[in-house]
Amino acid sequence: MADRRTRGMTGSDLSRTSSTTARALALAEQLHHECSILLELYRKRESFSADVSVPDGHLVSVPPPTPQLDTRDKLWRLHSALLQCRSLMERAIAKEEEELGDGRKSEYETQRKMVKDRLSFLLISTGELLKAVDGTASMTPSVEGLELDGPTVLFELKLWVYRIFKEVDYWSKTAVTTLQALPSETAKERARIRRIRSTRSTRR
Repeated sequence: MADRRTRGMTGSDLSRTSSTTARALALAEQLHHECSILLELYRKRESFSADVSVPDGHLVSVPPPTPQLDTRDKLWRLHSALLQCRSLMERAIAKEEEELGDGRKSEYETQRKMVKDRLSFLLISTGELLKAVDGTASMTPSVEGLELDGPTVLFELKLWVYRIFKEVDYWSKTAVTTLQALPSETAKERARIRRIRSTRSTRR
């Protein structure tokens, strides 16, 4: 069955959505790659081993994925998670500069800024996809209740920052998986539109 929110979309609408999806996917793939570099640089900076212990569970809070989620709901869940990731990352950077910064700009700081900027670009793209699928611009998820203060003990603060970077890495990978699945759903909708047009032509 076609997605209930894409039933009214024309072929040109779907073509634009497919193009936006491709751009978003490219951003997500690049973000995931850059996150892996950032995590490596951070571990090296703080002398963390690759299997350093961090608390279980996610910092980001979104509804669990279910088979019943349609295209719009999948995008909304992803967009909300990425928005929370950006808020967390902005706070982590501020806390690092406040508590741990030495004023120098190393490869780590450059990579950290690159990840934050790429995350912002991906947020814009997923927002455009939401608008295309849902047809509304009022799509700003809330970050109310998100824990942004962070711990005060130095080592725990470092682990908290590391956990945030791992969260961004997790959701960048999830973005890749989610966006890769969208073209097939768009293709199904295109086929449905062609069938409808063919039926209409036959009836004339």
